Amino acid sequence: MLNKKKLNSELKNKAIMVTGGTGSFGKAFINKLLTKENYNQIKKIVIFSRDELKQTDMFNEIEKKKLKKIRFFIGDVRDRDRLVRAMEGIDIVIHAAALKHVPIAESNPFEFIKTNILGAQNVIDAALENKVKNVIALSTDKAVSPINLYGATKLASDKLFTSANLIKGSKKIKFSVVRYGNVFASRGSVIPFFMKLNKEKKIIPVTHKEMTRFNITLDAACDFVFWSLINNLGGEVFVPKLPSYKILDLVKAINQNCKVHFTGVRAGEKIFEELISRADSPNTYDLNYCYSLVDKVHVDTNNIYNKKKYKKVS
Repeated sequence: MLNKKKLNSELKNKAIMVTGGTGSFGKAFINKLLTKENYNQIKKIVIFSRDELKQTDMFNEIEKKKLKKIRFFIGDVRDRDRLVRAMEGIDIVIHAAALKHVPIAESNPFEFIKTNILGAQNVIDAALENKVKNVIALSTDKAVSPINLYGATKLASDKLFTSANLIKGSKKIKFSVVRYGNVFASRGSVIPFFMKLNKEKKIIPVTHKEMTRFNITLDAACDFVFWSLINNLGGEVFVPKLPSYKILDLVKAINQNCKVHFTGVRAGEKIFEELISRADSPNTYDLNYCYSLVDKVHVDTNNIYNKKKYKKVS
């Protein structure tokens, strides 16, 4: 579904910044930008993150000839001034930086608020100040009807980004959100953890026998963000049509005969995640490739969707 001609046109002579650029998604997304087809189109890439070691490792992994278009910025999204400086001359921002660990959020709430909410507003302010053209913020299924602090901060972040379209004035900038579930085999996810325990012939801990999760590959997540860059109008929350699976089925797929210990649901955890809530469905369009949630306040986007005769979900 990703139109490569449209993507080339969208990227042509554009400067792109990725916050959290040394994380699992950031690295995969930048590797896609560095493919010959995309690299020839873009003007430059700015990688913005806090971790100097990860930046050093990433620098050493990238071909020397491709480093000419890359700039590494040490910085934290909590630092508005640093973001403003890093975004000078930037056309596209992919905001992937976030604190994400659910139980840790429960015991360190304001740290998550400072990064995920105040940091989101800093990204918005810096983008507006630098006349950025397109901003895509990454979200999570945990932002849907949240019961944990992490999910609540991401819901607030989503609202900040979509509402930024209402305060942009005459600036030609679009703010949209991409929401998906767990990233398959990403750093810190359950699959590498389960594989390691299985190799060591240890008992695998599962929180609840009915626990389910939505899943997407890193490759698909990157393509979905590219698709959103091409197709966003501003104010949308794009949601891919993802499968979900039982965590227990995942364990059995790794080893049918492994021993499982049920540990109980952790602080802030849901047994079943959601990608779209029942309350959101009246504002949700089916775009065939994905769903798009558009609040009524985004009148222009709703009008264009209606002209294109996109159907709302039941």
